[in-house]
Amino acid sequence: RRPRELSAEERAYLEARRKANARIGLLFHVIPYAATCAFLLLVAGYRAFLAVAIFWGIGVACHWFIVQAPELRRRWVEDEVNKKLTSSVSQQRRVLQTEHNRSVEELTASIAHEIRNPITAAKSLVQQMGEDPRAGENIEYAKVALEELDRVEKSVSHLLRFAREEDVRMSEMTLVDVIEAALDTFQDRIQALGVEIHKELDSQGAMRGDPEKMRRVIINLFGNALDALEQSGTPQPRVEIQAGENLAGTEVWVRIRDNGPGMEPGKVEKIFKPFYTSKASGTGLGLAITKKLVDAHGGTIEAASEPGHGAEFVLTFPKAGPDSASPAEAGA
Repeated sequence: RRPRELSAEERAYLEARRKANARIGLLFHVIPYAATCAFLLLVAGYRAFLAVAIFWGIGVACHWFIVQAPELRRRWVEDEVNKKLTSSVSQQRRVLQTEHNRSVEELTASIAHEIRNPITAAKSLVQQMGEDPRAGENIEYAKVALEELDRVEKSVSHLLRFAREEDVRMSEMTLVDVIEAALDTFQDRIQALGVEIHKELDSQGAMRGDPEKMRRVIINLFGNALDALEQSGTPQPRVEIQAGENLAGTEVWVRIRDNGPGMEPGKVEKIFKPFYTSKASGTGLGLAITKKLVDAHGGTIEAASEPGHGAEFVLTFPKAGPDSASPAEAGA
């Protein structure tokens, strides 16, 4: 039978009691020792006093050391552990601070690059318009300048969304419903591009999550797949969507795969970083926001791709619980 764990007050009381017993035991040796030595010095003389004082003193010292040895050992161990922990924590803090500073520098540089370039382009176009206000090209210049400023506005909007703390409202939901709702938003585009959609939904995917946030995740990933197929002009474009749960019944998963141009291995490692994009008009925050939403649900997202073999994204989430039995099964 496992013993009951002591409370903090009980542990403090036992520690104080142990120290008190050690001190009382030491006094029981010191007081008789001092009295005997004084008596021998007065009655038996200096030699008898010295002999008893030395040998008895050694005994008292040994007893004190034996009694105090566990306490001394504990203090030495604690001091050594504290030194190593302090050194380790300080080193980890320095590493984390360095990584944080590097991340901030990279993010700052990305933001500056993403906003400065379109502003510079728009400024140049406006300057050209000012040099010859009556030029026929000014209409085209103004159109391009507005597009560049729209790009800045879009980047800032996505950046604010990425920086904002997501308000995730958990409820019982199923991945199948989320996937169907996300695909409904792309029906016109799917038909226009002639993309074949292949679905394998082996499970309802019952889980606890925010349906709207999960719909955004699927929309981002499916939209990226359509963008890749459209930009590459892939013949017989195809997107596969699969959903199911693991054998233990503890997790649900979604796999989205396209047969587009794929990505280089070096690019796959960077796609979840803010402002990294391979699109001409992308902000580079879509997948960063997607990963943030997945993390908020306690899930994981993994990407795999090879040039010429499309891209694949796999999402895994904790399952809400075992599927409830149907009425027919319950009555069986």
